Amino acid sequence: MDGAEFHAAVYETVRTIPNAHVTTYGHIAKLIGMPRHSRHVGQALKFLNPDTNPPVPWHRVIGSGGTISSRGPGTDGASRQRDALVAEGVEVVETRGGEFKVDLRQYGWFPTVPAPAELPPDENEENGP
Repeated sequence: MDGAEFHAAVYETVRTIPNAHVTTYGHIAKLIGMPRHSRHVGQALKFLNPDTNPPVPWHRVIGSGGTISSRGPGTDGASRQRDALVAEGVEVVETRGGEFKVDLRQYGWFPTVPAPAELPPDENEENGP
């Protein structure tokens, strides 16, 4: 799977996350058959064109601990993600450390990962997409 195919698979899968639910970067990676590429899922979403049609609900993908990933100093990405989730009815709490967190037990969406025989080969296991 090359980079463009990887991005397309990520976007297609993220589009299936139901409204008012979230899943993790790692689960998206598993669903597309690239279980060791959760960071690449984040990169694919980082470079998502905002005019992509149909839209990709990037805000529904969060960290494995239920946290909204920081976008670095001076950015408002985490706040925009929180606001988009809250608008859908997802409860987002701010931790003492200032992180935004979602209860994965309540709002998590984790469909069954296809059996290995059903998955495409993870041909770029070591080098990434």
